[in-house]
Amino acid sequence: MRKYYKYKKKTKKPCKKEKSVIQYYRNRVEVREWAEKVHSLFYEKIYLKVCIMEKQKKNIAGTVRDLVAPVADSLGFMLWDVEYLKEGADMILRITIDKPEGIDIEDCEKMARAIDPIIDEADPIEVSYKMEVSSPGIERALTRLEHFESCLGEKIEVKLYAPVDGKKQIVGILKAADEKSVTVTVGEDDVVLEKSAVAKVSTVFDW
Repeated sequence: MRKYYKYKKKTKKPCKKEKSVIQYYRNRVEVREWAEKVHSLFYEKIYLKVCIMEKQKKNIAGTVRDLVAPVADSLGFMLWDVEYLKEGADMILRITIDKPEGIDIEDCEKMARAIDPIIDEADPIEVSYKMEVSSPGIERALTRLEHFESCLGEKIEVKLYAPVDGKKQIVGILKAADEKSVTVTVGEDDVVLEKSAVAKVSTVFDW
């Protein structure tokens, strides 16, 4: 896997949405009830904060995808994925690109230089973060329908939330996929799995 990093430092701003949602909830509670519910509201606040943060991260990833997809296409790359997530103490904007002959570090640098001013101009992220442009690697996660379509006939590993026929992990050949299900050929049998039951799907490379 090839990677290119760039750290983008910003002054952290308060989350207005988070404050407004919590304040709205507090204003809806009668003063007499507030003392009785203060403990539960503490956990309600944490829950609201987590929900808001997750929604914001998804929105940021989607916004960045819309910004950089045309750039990737113009450079001859496939935009494999865009993620905005927390790793350790850092927020990471991870942009993954691919092409038939594979991605090298020069490709990552070229993509990073091309999208850097576009992301800076749009300014979709309010806090400091690390921007990472990388290749998906040999063993790659399949999260979008186009990922599955590009990997038909390849060996994959499917991890499930709950066991199916006593197994939480299935390895086989990706036969088909749509928005709702994944079909995996295991031996001579085709196993159809609902995507709602699937925790993770990734390609498998036999070393």
